[in-house]
Amino acid sequence: MTIEIPNPGAAEGAQGDAAFVAMQTDAVLAGRAMSSGAFLAGLIANGQLETVGRPEKLAVDLFPDVDPAVVQEIWDRALAVGLHAGRRSASPRLYRDEMDRIAGALEGAAFHAMGQSVQRSRRLVAPEVGVHPADGETARER
Repeated sequence: MTIEIPNPGAAEGAQGDAAFVAMQTDAVLAGRAMSSGAFLAGLIANGQLETVGRPEKLAVDLFPDVDPAVVQEIWDRALAVGLHAGRRSASPRLYRDEMDRIAGALEGAAFHAMGQSVQRSRRLVAPEVGVHPADGETARER
């Protein structure tokens, strides 16, 4: 005699399999995000102490006289800008076109000082790659 154990997912068939795959994908990717978040949290804590100098000075980051919601909004925006700038500073030559586009957008919106600042940084860290006069020369004629 065989006893059948009901399998609630069997009735769903492909839908059950798809739901399981979605759940598994969600769990794996959420885990990766949490791991990356913990890594970034360590870098942020490192940066906090490194920029204030001593642990007893960390309280300066709490801003007790300012609405905590406002501090959080400022923190979130500053963190996003800082991470973006940090990525660009690590390999600026990869971002020549982006920096030119951003400088143009700022200039076009009449933010001339900011546009010129971006262009200056771009010229300093990612100068145009010039063509050497010898490039394209062939063997010497006789």
